[in-house]
This record gives sequence, structure tokens and C-alpha cells, in this order.
Amino acid sequence: MKNRQAKAQLDRQIRHRINAGRVAVRDQIPFFERQFGEVSSEWKEDDTRVTFADFAISEKLFAELRRDFAQDDFCSEEANPQDETLQLEARFAWVVDPIDGTNNYALGCPFCAISLALLYDGEPIYGFVYDHSTRVLYEGGRGFGLLRNGKRVDRDAKAADAQTMIGLHFPMSAEQIAPLLPLISKYRVRCLGSGTLMPTYVATGYLTAAIDYKVKVWDIAAAYALCAAVGLRWEFFGDSPFPLRLFHPGMAFSPYAVGGSAFIEELAF
Repeated sequence: MKNRQAKAQLDRQIRHRINAGRVAVRDQIPFFERQFGEVSSEWKEDDTRVTFADFAISEKLFAELRRDFAQDDFCSEEANPQDETLQLEARFAWVVDPIDGTNNYALGCPFCAISLALLYDGEPIYGFVYDHSTRVLYEGGRGFGLLRNGKRVDRDAKAADAQTMIGLHFPMSAEQIAPLLPLISKYRVRCLGSGTLMPTYVATGYLTAAIDYKVKVWDIAAAYALCAAVGLRWEFFGDSPFPLRLFHPGMAFSPYAVGGSAFIEELAF
């Protein structure tokens, strides 16, 4: 009886957060749209762009979520101090990338997104990705399915209708690209400039698979949950960042491949 009650209570806590996360992301979309292609930007030390919209969306998202979930942990590349490591001690944590594909966003290229992930005990259990290029909010997680603007996505149908395409991110080192040459000569390739949208499109079935060496945990946390929602395999080339126990804006890359089992086994790295 106690176990059932505890499970029911946890389910309520998760669903409460899912509903709040959906509202919080939707509330940022008008601001995100207004600033698209208009906002000024500057370059960070790691040679990536940042805009004031990144900071504003992080702050607004977290302020909204903290009203109901003050005990949760909140992680953002832009909102967390650059010289501090956040130790995740709460059962629930939120990881946001307020503008993924910032270079695209600042220059007016539509492949950019808002990404928000809900983690439980360090594992992404639900993700939200607002895809600006299609004005679609994707959401989902293992056991919840994948939703597109609230309607369930049939990945198998999309994948059956799509060509075999893989998503890659350049530049790559010669060492990284060498084992991919057989794939590049065999499959079509798409390069979007968004670390979040590539695995999101794998989840929807538009892309067969994706490989990326230059992503960090905030780029992929939400899409990781979306891919789990449709039963895809996600393999990291090294240690997995999950369960996430520590967060720092300067943390290391988390290179990965994601796709169906047949594709992952074809890599044979």
C-alpha cells in the first residue's frame, strides 16, 4: 500500500511539473519570436554567440518554475555563475538551453529552438523543444510518448516516408571524421546548426540518426528524453553526463550517436 501511495505521489509530482514546464516554455515563445533576427549578440570565450535574449529567457523560465518548485535545482549555461559548480541535490532538476542555435537565431536563420528538460535523480525524464523553424512544440519522455503540439507523433510512419538521412555537426577533427566516411558516402547528410534540433528530428523520424561531437548537456537533455520516448538508442562516445550530479557552464562536451539499434550497431566504433 505504501509503495503504491508513494508511486502515485511521485506520478502527481512529475505530471505537475510537466504541465508547468509546458506553460513556462509557451510563455517564452512570443519574446523569442520578437527578438529573432533582430537581437544584438556578442562572442564568448568559447567562440559561441550569446544574446541578451538568452539571459532573459533563462531568467523568465526559472522565475516561473520556481514559484511552484522552489526546492528543485535549476541549470542554465547563461543563468548559472561561470565560476561556480552547482551540485545537484534535489530529486528534480531543470536544464534549459534558452536559445539553441544562437548563431542561427541572431542571423535570422530559422533553425533554432528553446530546450527545457526535467530530470529526476539526474536522468532526463521529460523534454520540451520549441522548434522555431516549424513553430512546433515537441514534448515527451519514456512512457509518455512523443507529442507535436499536443498530438502524438507516429515516428514509424514518418521514418518510412523519409529518405535515409543522418545529422552531423562540423567542423570535426580528422580523427573524428575518419570512421564516418563510409556513412557519408552511403547516406544523405543534414547540418542544421542546432545541437537540440538534430536529435529532435531523429525522434520525429525525419532524420534516421545523428552524430555530434560538440554538444554539452544543456544542448541535448530535452532531446535525450524525446528520443527515449520513441525507443531510440543513445550512445555516448565516452562517459555519459547522466545521471547529472554536477553542473558548470564550462563543463565538457558529451559526444554521442542516436538512432535505431541497426544504425548504432553499424557504427562499430
